Amino acid sequence: MRIGIGYDVHKLVTGRKLVLGGVVIPFEKGLLGHSDADVLVHAVCDALLGAAAMGDIGLHFPATDPRFKNISSMKLLAATNAMVHCNGFTIRNIDTTIFAEAPKIGPYRKRMQQKLARTVEVDPGCINIKATTTEGLGFIGKGEGIGAMSVALLEKG
Repeated sequence: MRIGIGYDVHKLVTGRKLVLGGVVIPFEKGLLGHSDADVLVHAVCDALLGAAAMGDIGLHFPATDPRFKNISSMKLLAATNAMVHCNGFTIRNIDTTIFAEAPKIGPYRKRMQQKLARTVEVDPGCINIKATTTEGLGFIGKGEGIGAMSVALLEKG
């Protein structure tokens, strides 16, 4: 068994869609980034890559590469899943936390869980998504950004 941890954060800006866990969430701001800036999916990718000792998302999908400009992070997750499987690993579970003052994540949690599970080819019960605020503290608390953390458990063989 191997454990990996992933973390990502992006700035909230006007003029972009807010995408979390592959789900477009109605909100007045979206996340700034080279791809769709889905912090939840980026954290999951890093957790999977970390558990497999395969580097990080920036190594495999650099922001300097025009092929990844505005790409859906779900495509990056599918590619990460394929790499992990090609290296002989099976995903056992993924646990995540989204850090955001707004919007409320609860209404979208199940759809995110299903999309992530379908993309990494596991039962939805193997994916857990939590959300919390920072009680008004820091850049997340001021509504300037959203962050996410993920832990993944892989098994070799």
